[in-house]
Amino acid sequence: MGTLLSQIKSPAELKKLAKHQLGTVAEELREQIITTVAANGGHLGSSLGVVELTIALHRIFDSPKDQIIWDVGHQAYAHKLLTGRQDQFETLRQLNGISGFPKRGESEYDAFGVGHSSTSISAALGMAAGRDIVEADSKVVAVIGDGSLTAGMAFEGLNHAGHLKQKMVVILNDNEMSISPNVGALSSFMSRKMTSKSFIRFKKETENILSYVPGFGRDLVNLAKRAEESLKSFMTPGMLFEGFGFDYFGPIDGHNIEELTQTLRNVSQIKGPVLLHVLTQKGKGYEPAERNPPKFHGIGAFNTESGEVKGGKPGSAVSYTKVFGETLIDLAREDDRIVAITAAMAEGTGLNPFSELFPTRFFDVGIAEQHAVTFAAGLACQGQRPIVTVYSTFMQRAYDQVLHDVCLQNLPVTFALDRGGLVGADGPTHHGVFDLSFLRHIPNLIFAVPRNEVELQRLMKTASLSESPFAYRYRRGNGFGLPLLDDIEPLEIGQGELLREGDDGLVIAVGIMVGEALLAADQLAEQGVNISVIDARYIKPLDSELIISQGEKVPFVVTAEENALQGGFGTSVLELLSDTGLTLPVLRIGIPDHFVGQGTQAELRTQLGLDAEGIMNTVRKAVTQSQNQKVELA
Repeated sequence: MGTLLSQIKSPAELKKLAKHQLGTVAEELREQIITTVAANGGHLGSSLGVVELTIALHRIFDSPKDQIIWDVGHQAYAHKLLTGRQDQFETLRQLNGISGFPKRGESEYDAFGVGHSSTSISAALGMAAGRDIVEADSKVVAVIGDGSLTAGMAFEGLNHAGHLKQKMVVILNDNEMSISPNVGALSSFMSRKMTSKSFIRFKKETENILSYVPGFGRDLVNLAKRAEESLKSFMTPGMLFEGFGFDYFGPIDGHNIEELTQTLRNVSQIKGPVLLHVLTQKGKGYEPAERNPPKFHGIGAFNTESGEVKGGKPGSAVSYTKVFGETLIDLAREDDRIVAITAAMAEGTGLNPFSELFPTRFFDVGIAEQHAVTFAAGLACQGQRPIVTVYSTFMQRAYDQVLHDVCLQNLPVTFALDRGGLVGADGPTHHGVFDLSFLRHIPNLIFAVPRNEVELQRLMKTASLSESPFAYRYRRGNGFGLPLLDDIEPLEIGQGELLREGDDGLVIAVGIMVGEALLAADQLAEQGVNISVIDARYIKPLDSELIISQGEKVPFVVTAEENALQGGFGTSVLELLSDTGLTLPVLRIGIPDHFVGQGTQAELRTQLGLDAEGIMNTVRKAVTQSQNQKVELA
């Protein structure tokens, strides 16, 4: 007979179920989510926390006609299961499987593609405005977590929505910040009553009647509004959102399906923008996730009984993130000007130990990368040496601040870009494969990529001594197990390193591709092809003397990077050769001009030819072309 969940192929089937069956559906959703994430990894806590909310949304709203936009998308697994993707759910976050985030190309029920924080309100407002232009009758709902409200873009969306007065619903999923302690019967009662049709009608009619009282009718209306606002502010945090022009309701219990459906039905009828405040528990229904929400926010494969992660990252060496965090502590002990800044990613970027040791020199600014960069610029103006630590993909959000507030003023701010390159199962929204392109052309900025964990240590030391803006990116995953340095010597700025010499060709690589180039060189040597290998180390400034001197000795150059080919490292080598008048073939290895999907890092590198085999194939191609050219000339 199967489960209730297996009978739901679309929200239409969910609407047919009796109320008493919805609790069973919630249990089955949680079971499926836990089982799949335990096998594949993923964002567990947030998705478990919104199971009842998701059921209520798809009971009340008519998706896909009505658009539901999930901010970030960490909480969208139940949504995927209720919208026709149960058969594919076991492929979640795997190569050629379904995405871990809402994705327009994947399903008509995914109204907007997400992955970065705080976009839902702006997108929903645009949809509502577009709906009204064509005079459609659909509804628009944005679901945003409390953490995402730390980003300025969310408030920009709120401000504009309050101005336009478009009909839309914003649901604040409050699961971490505890914006309000007013949970219980009174606030739930008030929310249900204040959203009912009869109350809204009574409120409007009362305002109309009072406004016609001769002499002081308008004063009576204002007095009544102030009384209502005082009542709301006494019991709820709604005044903030009312100030933006929203009708605020809540907080209500986000795990009570009947209360959610009744309230959603009511607010969906209100004209203008509405904010519904819903309280949920991260990890709801799975005890290990309830006890430790940060661990289960984004987690690898784990044992469902114990909650313990299986295996961890491949290899016995420590991760680059941990090397960064420990080295930064050592540097901060030597230099009390070093200050660490993160945008709501203290754990993910390895800064938690630093924050405990140096609490006055650590700043978590929330999901606000733009503010983080300009805040760092202000610190630098006061003689500090700020380190802005952020995932590469999120640095994209602060490009103008890097250029205008830091580099234009030539301030000694360091950008530590974690997760540089391919990140794996989180897919195209999270791959850090554009930073070499969008940062290398900015004046005054020094940019480097370490080939191993020891090089990372030395680049960190170099950056701490620099009087100019400095950026370095390092990859997700473990290092090579090299002994870490106790006494760290800086590297000369703009100096690459010749690691292997050969006359048959030259490979110039950066980051993880250096190791792959050396492996390729070893295997090619066994086939009688001897190539030189340079670790360029610096994207900017390039070691032009080393590159030109070696380039003059060989018939071709191959560049290798884990970055977009357009405007990336290989492009900088082409520019150098052109500027110096050295003419020889250059073949570039990197990310082609399309967004890369999800999969393990190893799978994606193999697929893209970003490994030793890919380098060997490119070198063989170059050797063949070179030999053919010699024959033609002869």
